[in-house]
This record gives sequence, C-alpha cells and structure tokens, in this order.
Amino acid sequence: MKRNSIKIMLMAGILALSITSCKRNLILTPNDQVTQQQVFSSSASITQAMAKVYGSFALTGNEGPYGQPDINGIDEGASDFYREMWDVQELPTDEAVLTYGDPGIQDLHNMVWSAGSQVLQGVYDRSMYQITLVNNFLQQTTPALLASHGISGTDATTIGYYRAEARFLRAYQYWVLMDIFGNPPFVTETTTIGSGLPPQISRTALFAYVVSELKAIDPLMVKPGQNQYGRADEGAVWALLARVYLNAGVYTGTADYTDAITYANKVIGAGYGLIPNFTQLMLADDNLNAGPQGGGTTAEFIFTISYDGIKTQGYGGSQYLTHASVGGSMPPQKFGISGGYDGLRTTSNIIALFPTPPTTDTTNFPNNANADTRAEFWYPGQSLAINNVTTFSNGIAVTKFRNVTRTGAQGSNPTFCDVDLPLFRLSEMYLIYAEAVLRGGTGGDAATALTYINAIRTRAYGGSNAGNITAAQLTIPFILDERARELFWEGFRRTDLIRYGEFTSASYVWPFKGGVAGGTGVADYRNLMPIPVSDLAANPNLKQNTGY
Repeated sequence: MKRNSIKIMLMAGILALSITSCKRNLILTPNDQVTQQQVFSSSASITQAMAKVYGSFALTGNEGPYGQPDINGIDEGASDFYREMWDVQELPTDEAVLTYGDPGIQDLHNMVWSAGSQVLQGVYDRSMYQITLVNNFLQQTTPALLASHGISGTDATTIGYYRAEARFLRAYQYWVLMDIFGNPPFVTETTTIGSGLPPQISRTALFAYVVSELKAIDPLMVKPGQNQYGRADEGAVWALLARVYLNAGVYTGTADYTDAITYANKVIGAGYGLIPNFTQLMLADDNLNAGPQGGGTTAEFIFTISYDGIKTQGYGGSQYLTHASVGGSMPPQKFGISGGYDGLRTTSNIIALFPTPPTTDTTNFPNNANADTRAEFWYPGQSLAINNVTTFSNGIAVTKFRNVTRTGAQGSNPTFCDVDLPLFRLSEMYLIYAEAVLRGGTGGDAATALTYINAIRTRAYGGSNAGNITAAQLTIPFILDERARELFWEGFRRTDLIRYGEFTSASYVWPFKGGVAGGTGVADYRNLMPIPVSDLAANPNLKQNTGY
C-alpha cells in the first residue's frame, strides 16, 4: 500500500559495529557474508547502507518483525526508537497511562524510575546505536573513498545529499539524548573506534553542537518539499532548529525565543499547509499529508518515520500506538487491526481541555461529535476516573491512530501498520512561533501569532470559526493547553511540561503523578532522566545526573 522512496533493503549483517556507549552486550553479530568494504564499494550498496540508517528509525533488526536484533539485552519488540521515546515522553505525564507490566514501565507514570530502568536503557541505546550507524556511514563515504571506488558525477552528488541527511539524523538523535538525559557520551565520525571510551558532553555543549551541526548542513540539504518521501530535507533542519531554540532556556539556562521565531518562520514560509481534516492526520495513507512528495496535495508533514505493513514489520511505532490504544468495547475493525492490546488511555486532565462530548455516542467515530475534532476519544465502557492504572477501563481510550485509509479501507496488514508518524508537522511551527512571540522573542508579532493559532483551531472545528480565540485569550498558559490539544500523543508532553515548570511541580498534578492516586509533586531532579547504570559501569568517563 505504501510507496517506499528509500526501499528498506536491509542486508543481513550489513555492518559489524560496536556501540559507542561501550556496552559489551550491544555488539552486533558479525556476518562474514558481507564485509564493510563491500557494503560501501558502489553507489547501489551505499544506498542500501543509507536505507539502514533511515530504517533503524522504524525497524528493530535486520529480519523483522523480530530476529537478528540491532540491540541485544532488551525485548526486540520494545526496542523500537519511537516506542521507547514515546513512552518516556508521554507515560510520565497527564497524557497517557498504560496497563502493561513490562519491567520499569509503570515506574514512568509513577515518576519513580531509576538508573536501572530498562525503558530508559532502551531509548538511550537506540539513540546511541543510530548515532553509531551515522558515524560509520560518514567514515565510509568521504569524497576520497568514493573516488577510490570510482564513484563520481551524479552518484557522488546523490551520496553527498545522503551524507547531509545522515548528519541531520545524528543531530536529531543527539537532541533526543540532550532532551531526555542531558549529558550523554559524545562521538562523531572523527572518533576512531578503539581509541578509548567516549567522553561525556555537557548539555550546554551538546546544545551548541546540535545547533552548529544543523546550521552547517542547512545549505547541503535538498530544498523543502523536494526530496523523496521519507527523506529529510531543509525544512526538517529548520523545524528541528525551531524546536531546539524554543527549549534553549531549559537546555542552557539562556532562552532564545528570537531564533525560535526565525526558524519557525522559515518553515512556515516554505510552502507547507494544513490538511483540511484533522482526523485524517494519522491514517494508513497519511503519506498524502506530505503533499506532492507523498502523493497528496497539501503538505503538512515535514518529516516522518515511514511504516509499511508489509515491508517494515515490528512491534513499535504506529503498530504500538494503534494496537495498544484499542481494547474494551472498541471495535478493532474500525482501526484496521485484527485486535487490540488493552493498553494505552488518557487522563481526565486531557479530557478537560476539550468541549464536553456525548459520552455514549459511537456513530460519530472517531471523535464522538465533539465540537473540536481533535478530541479523538472513545467513552463507552471507559471511566473518567483512574483508580487503577493497570485496568484498561480506567481512563478514556484514544482513537487518533488508525490503520485505515481516508476512505475507510483497511491498511495492507491487520497486524503491522501503514501509519507514518510525523516527527515534524506544520502546526507545531505555528505553536512555536506563537509561544516564542508571547515569551518576548523578536522578529514576530502577536497579530500573526493569533492568525496561526486560529488557523489551527479553524481546522479543528471543521472549517468553522466557532473555536477561534481573541487576542486577549492568547496567553502563554493557553499555548500549553493548545499544544496538548493539537499535538496530543505525538511525543511532546514531557518536554512541554518541563519548559512550563509543571512536570515535577505540585501546582499541577494528574492521576498517579508521583505514585499517588490524586497526584503529587516530585523532586526537580526528575526533569532529567538518569544515565543507564550499565553504561556508567562500562565507561568511567560518565558521571551520573544529580539525584540518581
């Protein structure tokens, strides 16, 4: 069903690399059938190697859906990048609870995680693994090495774009590590494997590196909207810079809302647009939301992790979000799946952000006739109150991610999903612009900010201005609530609550925050996650974050 622009043509044992965090249990199994020299000896095989770099965002190994895992020592189904990142960004917040009893998973919502958490180990290892793939790709595709293999002309130009994109993907992963862990180990393609254990980089220094790297590759990228679907372009670079600058105060202690406005403006002015129907954002044919490069007309998605029910099988990403959010009285066929996993729900805090819907209506699926179409929730059989996090009926179920097309047809596979997940989309840039203006950034204005917010809300209210707000209503707290409504379950909430000072605070609580039924505040050191204890044991250069 999905077109794969970079085909995920994974070669068994494509690379025999050691993970830069130096944990012995994370060494990939060598395969003598394909050597590194062979992999990078032709433009075709270099494209396959680049497919592995991209594919590691959506896949967990070389076989799929399991077998020959990229990372050992963790359940492969739970080692997917987006699943691990999503759990860390959403489960400790008011946006999500989960019934599962996987090791360490309930500690997230209870906010009692430790340095031995398998979930934290998973996202840390996955990010470091992907950084390692990029470093190796860059080491093996220098202009000198390409020339030595007789690669020149158009092929060399194409590989030049691959190199810039790889650097973007590495910068993205270092942003993930900076946001979650603060002070990770640091290696680039200039680091020689075997030269010693990697040093630790401070959060401030890593911020400077990510920003400088993104600015360096900006002119080297394909222009916005001109790359193959599923590949990063200049718009993705600008979007990540806007996001990083919005959180500069958290990362460095010095806010930079002006640069957040500058790069949000670049994205907004690059030809993207909101699709008309919010409920079509996360579907089996949501590649159409990327505009012409994805087969559609309106380009809202800036960069996605692409999934295909036949070609990219795994138990993370959109497979996780579509299946884990279905249970109870929810009919799996409406979600294009064979059955749900009775896992994910949301809390009363999020429900309260939307107009009150009819709680028994199932005919107006997926949003139960709510005036705000972003309220994609399922009420029958569910209780607003959460007395037990591990009981699926406690909490309101979510209908946002569905493995069906715009016409209602099922995706290509009822077990593995076709739903692509946007890492960046236009409405986030509108919200960044508005918040940065309200926080005092220069280069923007409140009237334009209001226009952007009302564009989001007009789409949310089905093209009506019934949900539009006035200038007086556009406040910094309003933006936090609007981000929850617009970006709900897209991996933003932990970062947003930290930026607003609400993640650990006792002034804003939700069910079972801090492990207490009514919610409570926790120590501020939990704004950062701990460096995994196994990496501390393996690398004496690393120092644990305060409090752990």
